[in-house]
Amino acid sequence: MSVLVIKFGTASITMPDGSLNEAVIADIARQVAELRRSYHIVLVSSGAVGAGKGFIQGYRGDIAQRKAAAAVGNLLLLNVYNRYFSQYDIPVAQTLCERHHFADRQQFLQLKETVQELWKNGIIPIANENDVVSDRELKFSDNDELATLMAVGFGASTLMLCTSVGGLLDEEGHIISTVNQVDESVFGIVRDEKSALGLGGMASKLTFAKLATRMGIQVAIFGLKQPDGILRALRGETGTAFTPQIASPSARQRWLGSGSLTAGSLQIDAGAVKALGRRNSLLAVGVRTVEGDFAAGEVVEICDEAGSTVAVARARLSSAQLSMQLNQQNVEVANANDIVLL
Repeated sequence: MSVLVIKFGTASITMPDGSLNEAVIADIARQVAELRRSYHIVLVSSGAVGAGKGFIQGYRGDIAQRKAAAAVGNLLLLNVYNRYFSQYDIPVAQTLCERHHFADRQQFLQLKETVQELWKNGIIPIANENDVVSDRELKFSDNDELATLMAVGFGASTLMLCTSVGGLLDEEGHIISTVNQVDESVFGIVRDEKSALGLGGMASKLTFAKLATRMGIQVAIFGLKQPDGILRALRGETGTAFTPQIASPSARQRWLGSGSLTAGSLQIDAGAVKALGRRNSLLAVGVRTVEGDFAAGEVVEICDEAGSTVAVARARLSSAQLSMQLNQQNVEVANANDIVLL
């Protein structure tokens, strides 16, 4: 059975004051209940902070208050989801994630096994970042990232990102129905429409749509304002559909390419970029600069001379070892099997 990951942002499931929009969640439950016959489903849902902030006196949105609001709101959010999914005899489970769950392969495999056990028992996991304990430096950029990590790591066929504007809008405000490749021209039409309650915006969604499509995943950016918004977007009738690229990465490469926590970054020259494109290993002679303090075996980001990320890789040398061998020939920094091009 194919895997489907659907992400709902704060603005999509809450009222302007941050309280949960139960009519919307009821409609989500109805549509997902229909889809579960054909898919293993993961829901990624924001909204906990918005739901809980009304219980925090003098709420200003600082880190401690957001964590406290999340502690209250997580319970409220799951209770509402449970109430409406139970009408279809579908149990739900809370899955609170942190970045280190995707940084360490063993922890990731444990997460994956847990989710698969939930599916085996007919339970739909509802994932969210564990805002109560997440360190500011190790947070996901937003739940678009968490949803993409899950979609890539679990080998999903489709990733759906819900937005209040219903899809990617062109310069005249009309929804673009299909995007074949996420490039600079696509990013150039993005408006800054991030909501007051949420963290993400359309630029975030495009960033992760680009990663997911490069891993061979169909992506849809859609809205819930039209009837059957999820079902119709999945059929390509509403929202914006992003064409997946041809890819057949292994499970290990999917995990590496899913944005597993990077411990540092390497800037490489143009020749090394071309070599990676030919599926060659990365050699020290092609590395221009080393940033971060990482050990051998940790995941690093690989950037070109313009600073654009071109790959992630598992380093065979520590940052200290590499810094001492930058100009040496035939010193392998990352094996081709441990490099995923982005």
